[in-house]
Amino acid sequence: MDRRTLIPLIMSSALLMQNLDSTAIVTALPLIAGALGETPVRLHMLMTAYMLAFAACLPLSGWLADRFGSRQIFRLSLIIFVVSSVMCGFANSFEQLILFRVVQGMGGAMMVPVARLILVRSVSKAELVNAMILMSLPSFIGPVLGPVVGGFIATFFSWRWIFWMNVPVGLIGFVLVTRYIDDIRETNVRSFDWPGFLLISYGLGALVFGLDAVLTQRAHDFVSLFLLISGAIALVLYFLHARKSDKPILDLALMRVNTFRISITTGSIFRIGIGANPFLLPMMMQVGFGYSPFQSGLITCMSSIGALFMRSASKRLLMWLGFRNVLVWNGLISGLMLAGCGLFQPDTPHLIMVAVVFSGGLFRSLQFTSLNAIAFADLESSQMSHATTFQQMSQRLSMSAGIAFSATILHTMTPEGGTIPLSAFAWAFFIIGTLSAISSLGFARLTPDAGGELAGR
Repeated sequence: MDRRTLIPLIMSSALLMQNLDSTAIVTALPLIAGALGETPVRLHMLMTAYMLAFAACLPLSGWLADRFGSRQIFRLSLIIFVVSSVMCGFANSFEQLILFRVVQGMGGAMMVPVARLILVRSVSKAELVNAMILMSLPSFIGPVLGPVVGGFIATFFSWRWIFWMNVPVGLIGFVLVTRYIDDIRETNVRSFDWPGFLLISYGLGALVFGLDAVLTQRAHDFVSLFLLISGAIALVLYFLHARKSDKPILDLALMRVNTFRISITTGSIFRIGIGANPFLLPMMMQVGFGYSPFQSGLITCMSSIGALFMRSASKRLLMWLGFRNVLVWNGLISGLMLAGCGLFQPDTPHLIMVAVVFSGGLFRSLQFTSLNAIAFADLESSQMSHATTFQQMSQRLSMSAGIAFSATILHTMTPEGGTIPLSAFAWAFFIIGTLSAISSLGFARLTPDAGGELAGR
């Protein structure tokens, strides 16, 4: 096979493993909860722990690749991801599973950015676009296959195989990377902002885990309060550190650019609502409606199929309507579609559910595409690297916050020791849908010509 095709396919196979794993586990949460003797709501931490670890370790991956070689770090990420996947499958307690999911997130954080780095350094500029298209296939295929594959495995086999299926893919990827990928590294490696990395990693992790303990477990013990207070202090210290540092891990000066600031702040509000959907929808169908994981996976995957259909139309819609109009009105529609899922009942025809979930995926895809693009509309080329890290971290943090927020709503409305009532799901969808719709007010602050050059207007 031609090297121009082989390299992106090797990278995409590893990324497909990561995408499948992160989406497949969603449909199995109620079964995993039962196996570990936990409530289904508490299992949201399997998703938020992974996202937090992923977000926290993102800035470190590029520096490690420059310092120790991109092939070495990519192989290390494969080893970490596969070993932690095996351990997740063998976990016998909630605490063990959370720990190994954190390690998985660390491996995934190194895998995704380093894969892009390898591709950029291994392929000529003339071939880069086609190579990027090949490597991006997992981001399209993974969210479609993940819920179905995860639901099938959990229904007809064991939820543990969702993690163990990563082993052959990871081993094959390790062999192919060793054989075909050159170990490219930088000669002059920049210094790394270790104080900033430690402050922001600890601050985010402690704050989220502390909030979860207080809100979803009604725990007010010393450890929970310590995590909350120390996490908040660490983030304040990072803010002070970033103002003085020449090369902070997150450049807060980027927030002075209006389009980038709105993409991050208002976009995070939108994602907090939307981020809860992959957790809430399968949970409602299995716990509330009595569906099997496979049945719920077949319906929830329609959202990703809808997103695929919107990919080709996004550019034309932005050219026709402009970024501000799309973000304002499409954000409103997306929020209303999400709130509409709360009207589902056990006897709602499957065709109606599929139509609503598919349509929601269409509108959300357009919103995400617009948000990702407008963030870079007014930035200089020298700011792109920091902006990419900033954006990716904010995306995962806001979506993990959405999952935690929706879990809090469910927990608050569930009787002590009882099952989650259907009304709790309805209220959760209504609240998070309203939150996403409200983000439209923030997008209205964009100028009418914002992102005009990107949209080709």
